[in-house]
Amino acid sequence: VQLQASGGGLVQAGGSLRLACVVSGITVSRGAYAWYRQAPGRQRELVAGITHGGITNYLDSVKGRFTISSDNAKNTVFLQMDSLKPDDTAVYYCAAPTLLIGGICPSGAHEYTYWGQGTQVTVSS
Repeated sequence: VQLQASGGGLVQAGGSLRLACVVSGITVSRGAYAWYRQAPGRQRELVAGITHGGITNYLDSVKGRFTISSDNAKNTVFLQMDSLKPDDTAVYYCAAPTLLIGGICPSGAHEYTYWGQGTQVTVSS
């Protein structure tokens, strides 16, 4: 399984970006996927996850602003980020967990087997 993330960039506060994670080696509809982020000096944290059944979970601080989705035809997982804030600045990674916990993507980074390369998101104030 390989994950290829893209779509990061520099945006002003209040703006939007859409990240894409192209999945190869497995069909998107058969797996679960998540977006993580890591800011300088901070631990990597789960931003959003989606299961093969379409069940999603989000970090509290992004609820209502970010939306995770998958496109089976493109074998791609997206993260739509709206109303961006400077605190959203980080390197964003897509990842695939080994197992679900409680039916949703787990929050611990150690639960993830596959990682894509990061894409930098910078939000200016």
